[in-house]
Amino acid sequence: PSSSKIHNAHEFPHDMPPPEFDEEFTEYNADVQGMMEDEDDLPPDGTGGTELPTTGSGQSSGGGMDLSQFDKDVIFSGLKRLYRKKIRPLELSSKYGHFHSPPLSPSDFDSKPMVLLLGQYSVGKTSFIRYLLGRDFPGQRIGPEPTTDRFVAIMKGDSGDKIVPGAALCSQADRPFRGLSSFGNNFLSRFEGVEMDSPILNNITLVDTPGILSGQKQSIGRNYDYEQVMKWFAERADLIIIMFDAHKLDISDELKRVIELLKPHQDKMRVLLNKADAISTQQLMRVYGALMWSLGKVMMTPEVCRVYMGSFWGAPLKNKEQAALLTQEKLDLFNDIAQLPQNAVMRRINELVKRARSVKVHA
Repeated sequence: PSSSKIHNAHEFPHDMPPPEFDEEFTEYNADVQGMMEDEDDLPPDGTGGTELPTTGSGQSSGGGMDLSQFDKDVIFSGLKRLYRKKIRPLELSSKYGHFHSPPLSPSDFDSKPMVLLLGQYSVGKTSFIRYLLGRDFPGQRIGPEPTTDRFVAIMKGDSGDKIVPGAALCSQADRPFRGLSSFGNNFLSRFEGVEMDSPILNNITLVDTPGILSGQKQSIGRNYDYEQVMKWFAERADLIIIMFDAHKLDISDELKRVIELLKPHQDKMRVLLNKADAISTQQLMRVYGALMWSLGKVMMTPEVCRVYMGSFWGAPLKNKEQAALLTQEKLDLFNDIAQLPQNAVMRRINELVKRARSVKVHA
């Protein structure tokens, strides 16, 4: 069509042929075909499904839209349809994937909320996951040395406990990890999935990460771009937990760079001071103050980051002085995690709006 028919860069006439696809996007078309089958029940105007319970003014009885009354599948189908028809054509025509993140797949909308754990080595990330699961999981390694040398996604599985290699996991259309294939085989050999049965995995997916090392070991010892991989996970995570050891509060330059990468996602960040039962009340007060002082120099924001304290492993508390405090902090953290499935709809809408604005500015 002639250029006079196109008034804005983000408006496509109905008779305009679809944009040319690059080779890197051809695999995505198969996902879209499967996605369209879920959207056939939607009318052409995008309406349908459950009606909002509204009052006479058109608002819900609580004063705003109560999305908890909706069927989440209907909302996610509408979001996928909106992305496929309005946003993805502009991403492909403007080469958005070359400069930012690749196009979204249907599994990015349908996936369970993701909890990302990061921190320096031996701060208790794997032990924390084991504490949440209530038992050991396949491939876990716990010790005082840097033990976890790979990214591990712990997911719900119905066929028993098993380990899925990274390359196989990235090729599964129903998993939200297909975008990781762009980081190459070196990374995929350091990425694996664990499928197991645990009550908490019915609602969330946990991601364990390698401990952040200090000095040249962080960059020379790893043959993939650790910071870019961490950025990819941070963009898709619903909650990011940065863990610190009560005996190792130093924020290395490598950890500082990772935290700076997470600045666009500060609303999802939580800080966990682990092994807090190993010190006395007076020492805990000093350690908490020192941690807040160190974080203030890195995050550079006027808001105070939420810091939880606790001891997350199978053994009883070493110091009983602050048992009530640590128990309450543990309950607060678990309540924060428990709210993720309820807030999943709003999180997906918020992320899609942010992406649409980014694509519009880029185009």
